[in-house]
Amino acid sequence: MRPLFIAVGWAVLFILLIPEAALAAAEPAALDTGNTAFILICSALVMLMTPGLAMFYGGMVRSKNVLSILMQCLAVMALVSVQWVLLGYTLSFGPDHSLLIGGLDFLGLKGVGMEPLAGSAGIPQAAFAGFQLMFAMITAALISGAVAERMRFSAFVVFTILWTTLVYDPLAHWVWGGGWMARLGIMDFAGGTVVHISSGVSGLVAALVLGKRLGKDQETIRPHHLPMTMLGAGLLWFGWFGFNAGSALAADGVAAQAFLVTNLCAAAGIFSWVGAEWLHHGKPTLFGAASGAIAGLVCITPAAGFVSPMAAVIMGFLVGPICYLAVSKVKDQFGYDDSLDAFGIHGIGGTLGALLTGVFASRSVNPAGFDGLLAGNPEQFMLQVLGVVATYLFAGLVTYLILTVIGRFTELRVTAAEEEFGLDQSLHGEDAYVDTDLSGISQAS
Repeated sequence: MRPLFIAVGWAVLFILLIPEAALAAAEPAALDTGNTAFILICSALVMLMTPGLAMFYGGMVRSKNVLSILMQCLAVMALVSVQWVLLGYTLSFGPDHSLLIGGLDFLGLKGVGMEPLAGSAGIPQAAFAGFQLMFAMITAALISGAVAERMRFSAFVVFTILWTTLVYDPLAHWVWGGGWMARLGIMDFAGGTVVHISSGVSGLVAALVLGKRLGKDQETIRPHHLPMTMLGAGLLWFGWFGFNAGSALAADGVAAQAFLVTNLCAAAGIFSWVGAEWLHHGKPTLFGAASGAIAGLVCITPAAGFVSPMAAVIMGFLVGPICYLAVSKVKDQFGYDDSLDAFGIHGIGGTLGALLTGVFASRSVNPAGFDGLLAGNPEQFMLQVLGVVATYLFAGLVTYLILTVIGRFTELRVTAAEEEFGLDQSLHGEDAYVDTDLSGISQAS
């Protein structure tokens, strides 16, 4: 018995003396219920952004096409949800292959369950997968704004599936899944490159491939329902708090900072956009205010966890006039028909935000982050430039190839008669405003 007592004594002594850190390292990461609840709430907020986008876009089109744009956004929610489970998540966040794409380990969400995600603050991998799904969802929906009122619905369905798989998923892996941009140190807190530049550039390419809407050069095509657009902008602003704050992946100080600067940049974007159009046209408009808010939200997205409140205000003051010029002057000068300014706001605003991230970022805001140009790190700005250029080239080229291939099998654009009649009736057999006279609301319906 004596050897047994000696062995037990040594075992007890060893357990008492073993470093606490070693014990912690040996134990699996514990589930954090607070952070998990936070991410689930943020996921729901981001999900609300796609219906909000549908309302934002729906008010901007003519009354004969409002249901078609709502249908496109709703279809994206269904299509991307299934694609993400089957293939999208594993391509984006599966084990890295050559710094270009994720492996197929999570095919069909195999092995993605309630266990905490490695390296996270106690968040189940299922919650992380759901949160990232909402990003993929709205990114594809943003493109609908560039091709509104003329793209055939069947072609849009096929395009959404292929674009999400071949453009969004690789980009998400490059930036957030351990791909080459992440390895180089190109920073994107919540989606300046992955979400906004990719969708804006792809929308521009799609608009160029489809051509202008009928009568675009002969008449001014006006929004048919600005109250709907304002409601959509409000829902987007509300959901954007989940978009940016949730990207901290924990209910912590970084999330709080991201929440604050998100609101500030949106507010400054309203001031600067409305100020620019007031000087240019002599009147401040509700449409301009809504557009300025979205431009500010887009601009702060890549920088939300890295910049100070004053930097966010400066970014908002810069993005308003720049995006205003892009949609009021540059578009007309180059003659392309980006119907609802997907490129002018998301492409241009995302580009400016990604570049200014490399200017204003500071470890004084986020010690785990990085310094930008003004904090003495010009290399970071150059890395941001590289990320922007690579995203433009990749998204633009692959989008063109996708549309070219689809065009070999089916018509991308509705017929002239269908377009003239309106996509609501010609494609969906429905009317948004039955027995309602909208002649006083829309001059171009």
